Amino acid sequence: MAKQSVADRVWEALEPVAEKLGYEIWDVEYLKEGANLVLRVYIDKPEGISIDDCEAMSRASDPVIDEMDPVDSEYSFEVSSPGIERKLRLDSHFEKCLGEKVYVKLIRPDEDGNREYTGILRSFDGQSVFVETEEEKVIDIQRNAAAQIRLCYDFTED
Repeated sequence: MAKQSVADRVWEALEPVAEKLGYEIWDVEYLKEGANLVLRVYIDKPEGISIDDCEAMSRASDPVIDEMDPVDSEYSFEVSSPGIERKLRLDSHFEKCLGEKVYVKLIRPDEDGNREYTGILRSFDGQSVFVETEEEKVIDIQRNAAAQIRLCYDFTED
């Protein structure tokens, strides 16, 4: 059996905490930022996340994190909103964002020389996302070829 990552173990431990407070966990990251290790939990709810929500989740999570002691070295623990231009990484993210405008940045240029696409997320499967561009062309993008896929908010429409 494969060993669970720090992020997966923390997600599993904090999911009941988030649900009790009326949140869902959008994602959990455990990464190095500069010289520091950061354990970051992203929470969400339909009406959006406030700083008070982040504080409430952080306070409720502290005893659970302290008890499980998921990391052997010093790290920072943060609770955050995934933001308006949130990263899409998991199948559940793509499912929730069907019909939304997305930005895709490829690791390498594709056969047409393009490295970036913006369009409407039309569908996805385990391997690909299908994005309809402004030219009404549906592009099949391999998920493992994408450096980043995120929601794309048009700030000029408000």
